[in-house]
Amino acid sequence: MKNQEIMQKDLKFNWHPCTQMKDHEFLPIIPIKKGKGVWLEDFEGNRYIDAISSWWVNILGHSNEYINKKIKEQLKTLEHIIFAGFTHEGAIKLSERLCKLTGFDKVFYADNGSSAVEVAIKMAFHYWKNKGEVRELFLSLENSYHGETIGALSVGDVGLYKDTYKEILIKNITIPIPKDKSEEEALKALKEAEKIFEKYHKKVSSLIIEPLVQCAGYMKMHSPSFVKGLRELCDKYNILMIADEIAVGFGRTGTMFACEQAGVKPDFMCLSKGLTGGYLPLSVVLTTDEIYMAFYCDYEELKAFLHSHSYTANPLGIAAANAVLDIFENGKWKMENGKWVLNMDNGQWTMENEGLGILEFNKKTSKYIWDNIQKFKSLPNVKEIRQTGMITAIEMIDYPWQERKGLKVYEYGLKNGVLLRPLGNVIYFMPPYVIQKDEIDKMIDVAYEGIKKVNSEK
Repeated sequence: MKNQEIMQKDLKFNWHPCTQMKDHEFLPIIPIKKGKGVWLEDFEGNRYIDAISSWWVNILGHSNEYINKKIKEQLKTLEHIIFAGFTHEGAIKLSERLCKLTGFDKVFYADNGSSAVEVAIKMAFHYWKNKGEVRELFLSLENSYHGETIGALSVGDVGLYKDTYKEILIKNITIPIPKDKSEEEALKALKEAEKIFEKYHKKVSSLIIEPLVQCAGYMKMHSPSFVKGLRELCDKYNILMIADEIAVGFGRTGTMFACEQAGVKPDFMCLSKGLTGGYLPLSVVLTTDEIYMAFYCDYEELKAFLHSHSYTANPLGIAAANAVLDIFENGKWKMENGKWVLNMDNGQWTMENEGLGILEFNKKTSKYIWDNIQKFKSLPNVKEIRQTGMITAIEMIDYPWQERKGLKVYEYGLKNGVLLRPLGNVIYFMPPYVIQKDEIDKMIDVAYEGIKKVNSEK
């Protein structure tokens, strides 16, 4: 089939997410035939660098041979089993590994990031209720985003997504965020936050945050000290803390998990996206024995957490997640045929950078990206560039949203072989960690020319 034929059939039947479908009267929908590494290819052989990891999920590249192998192995024995009253080896293995990685004690499985947030906020509310308190309020950060289910949407603060549904949302109060990553701004925001903590703490179940980077919130970034200060406020006012690491976990911010940079442990941690390398829907909520024991009682007390998903702890998703952790634990970079590849054989390393693990190599990659985006500062329509780990953002000036300048950069990118999906006036890079220097160069150059082009348009 040709691209055009597939596009027509798609638009006849499919309603796509986060999309005004009428846009596709002028904006072609791209049918993808296959992916390998950072590249996506359509049915006519056009190729695109996946500069956003297909909505931030594909951290180790498309069609990763090791993950493919492990899913195929799992498929031979068990595709799914109810996770109430039953279990399976993969889930036990993954839960143990995640607890060792994070210092938590218990793992609750769900299907996706929004569902994980839903679990965490319900669990936080239910925890207090089991202890004899009704705490109906939640705290979150200004400009935050935590997903699209009603509970997750309620604790977000991006009006574009939630304003339509305001009449049916749960009660949430937002607290100020720092204007930038400076310590001074962190202190100012924490002072304002404490006023809210002091006023409402007896009614608040939990505070939910995206540590270090508010991804869907236009890639706004804050310092580790801000996260640490929020943990201290939660401790002082006896409020549970939820870390939404769905987008920032698994190496995106420079450490395995963003909370590590602040030296804090929340009461709940939500993980998804990179958990399975972008292969299959899976999410987890990690928590402590203290939280768990508030639900542990005789059945007649009716304190159990009766939340469920049909595909909880799906063995295929679990197999992908265990494969991802295998690569993080054992994968070492090696130069093969002129390209850097993640090698799993623990061989001999002969070149500079050979033998580095993912996180160490990511530091070099992010520095290379940062050094090469300095040229964006010379563009008159660029307001700021910023970076945290493998997340890089170029914010254009405050064009009126109706002009859709970001969409124009997106169109330019597709025409020139790069998938960029801007957030308003913010162009960002969140590529798979397997991206090569020449691919980084192309990604940056196309974004640069796209931003330059929209500045010249009237």
